[in-house]
Amino acid sequence: MMQDWIGRSETVEDEASLGLMRRLAALLDQDPAALQRGAPMPAGWHAALFWPVARQSALGPDGHPEKGDFMPPIPLPRRMFAGRRTFFNAPIAIGAEVARTSTIAAITPKQGKSGAMVFVTIRHEIAGGAVVEEQDLVYREAATPGATPPAPPPFTLPAGAHVESFTPTTTLLFRYSAVTYNGHRIHYDADYARSEEGYPALVVNGGVSTILLTQLAKRRLPGPITSITSRAGRPLFVGRQATLACHAATPTSLNLWALDDAGRIAFEAVAECA
Repeated sequence: MMQDWIGRSETVEDEASLGLMRRLAALLDQDPAALQRGAPMPAGWHAALFWPVARQSALGPDGHPEKGDFMPPIPLPRRMFAGRRTFFNAPIAIGAEVARTSTIAAITPKQGKSGAMVFVTIRHEIAGGAVVEEQDLVYREAATPGATPPAPPPFTLPAGAHVESFTPTTTLLFRYSAVTYNGHRIHYDADYARSEEGYPALVVNGGVSTILLTQLAKRRLPGPITSITSRAGRPLFVGRQATLACHAATPTSLNLWALDDAGRIAFEAVAECA
């Protein structure tokens, strides 16, 4: 029974190493040398930590570690990021050795327009609660060759929204997958993404959209970020121009969006500061 996995926990250790943080800074087109050991790790950069170090023989066909150890053995082949809620309660120093305790909080089967789905919610507590994050993952049925899901209409941004554009490249996706040790093939194997999962091109990592929206929030909020909540809508694809946008909800919070090349919501988020 999948529900037997609820409450299952694991604790893993990692190091917020200076080299890793500098590689992430370079990925975000920031000066790597500006980061120094002992300084606070930028909010949201914990995304580079705690990725599974699975042996090559323990990987599934999609490049993810096989299910059935910590993750429940859900009998659906496609796994996607659905959303997260992150709370920044205390700084983590660059160079610090940190631990993360992860607990499966919920397993929720659903029936959608595209077929059966199972949502898994995992609660992470990092460095004794310095960062607390709940992640939602969705498992879906195999793609139907030639099937085209209905597309929602373009989203109308609020008047006065701040807008930035970017075009994700194969190099960006490769470097993000490398810095996070993410083997999911939809982000670097175009043939697999098209033939096995039915996508028109390489899929932009959900973590890329999240960290870019987090960086935008840092630039636009008047104080340090205390929380950010994000939800995935539809994929962004490599080589297609995307839009990052934000609009003030209150003096200390922002609504944020990542829109695809047709102006449809790919990601939406809310960031708050102290």
